[in-house]
Amino acid sequence: MMTWTIRPPRAEDQEMLADIYLSVRRQTFVWVDPGKFHREDFSAHTNGETIFVCEHVDGSLAGFLSLWPEDDFIHMLYIRPEFQGLGAGTALLRALPEWPQHKYRLKCLVNNRRAKAFYLSHGFAVTGNGASPEGDYEELSFSPV
Repeated sequence: MMTWTIRPPRAEDQEMLADIYLSVRRQTFVWVDPGKFHREDFSAHTNGETIFVCEHVDGSLAGFLSLWPEDDFIHMLYIRPEFQGLGAGTALLRALPEWPQHKYRLKCLVNNRRAKAFYLSHGFAVTGNGASPEGDYEELSFSPV
């Protein structure tokens, strides 16, 4: 099991976080034109959100989670491919305030089957659905244990 440090972002993390956001979106959302994704999207899409950074023991950034606290809404959870499946995403969820006694929700694109399986394995359940420019999504909610 890897050891992760979950911390707030630092100014020097911004470029790497934007890179993670851009590269993982392009690798994951293969059904969307990759030209629709831009480096600037990270700062625009996380404006006003609380960011949690996942740092590997060697100091490299494995990924991040962005939370819209007012709605207990997990907006994004992105992990670099080389760190996927090693516990980084789980560490980010566990770092959320009052996890697992607090109810959180998120939207997961239907085509993103791997992410949906991850959330379902962590106690989320499908509670709704809708459509977005990137495709149909399901709303997933975490109910406290």
